[in-house]
Amino acid sequence: MLNTKKSRAQKDPYTLSSVKNALRILSSFSSEEPEKRVTDIAKYLGISKSTVSRLMSTLAEEGFVVQNQKTRKYRLGLPVLSLFNAVDHSLEIRREARATIRRLVERAGENVHLVTTDRTDVFYLDTYERKYPERLYAQVGARNPMYCTSSGKVLLAYRKGELIRAVIQRGLKPYTPRTITNEKTFLTTLDEVSKHGYAASMEELFEGVCSVAAPIRDYNGSVVAAVSIVGPKQRINSRTVGTYAKLAVEAAKEISSRLGY
Repeated sequence: MLNTKKSRAQKDPYTLSSVKNALRILSSFSSEEPEKRVTDIAKYLGISKSTVSRLMSTLAEEGFVVQNQKTRKYRLGLPVLSLFNAVDHSLEIRREARATIRRLVERAGENVHLVTTDRTDVFYLDTYERKYPERLYAQVGARNPMYCTSSGKVLLAYRKGELIRAVIQRGLKPYTPRTITNEKTFLTTLDEVSKHGYAASMEELFEGVCSVAAPIRDYNGSVVAAVSIVGPKQRINSRTVGTYAKLAVEAAKEISSRLGY
């Protein structure tokens, strides 16, 4: 049977090669060599001068590099700094949350995730797993839809309307019979999340798996992440969700305090 996953590289190897070379170019800059000429980059990376020149023009159009008109040398642009700040901010959240999350794992007796946003998905910054027979873990760097996860609902409930509209426009696909797919019901759910200060997902992404999450705020008071407790429906359910929610909220407040809130 044909493997469709390998088709992208076969269809457009030129595009993939260009992306790879563009990333290599950006990575070639350093504090020791903050500025470089096209010739220097081509020689260093073993790429033709014409290829480097074309890629640098594209990177310059997007602001990722800036050319000094006198020396003709290039340096990294501000968007690269913005990316660094985003990564550094996420790493700070991980550092400040680690001790609290480890205690939460012991108190809740369930898996705990530290989550932030990546466009219309949730992105797992850190995960801590309890050793149960059930495999309920999520890997660091993994993504899931926002609308059917407790952490995603928390992050959406405190964001501006643009992100909510983007999530809805992408489609509320049913992952299980309990996934919320009605727009009006979904918006009502987000209102309830902001009112109660936590969100729950009861078998909305995976059957048999439930979770509860609370918002983490930075020094500005903005919700920048969420902490979620995840477990099987036998332990996290309508009877116990309030207890887990209280634990998640307490942990989120502690992490927020460490971030300066």
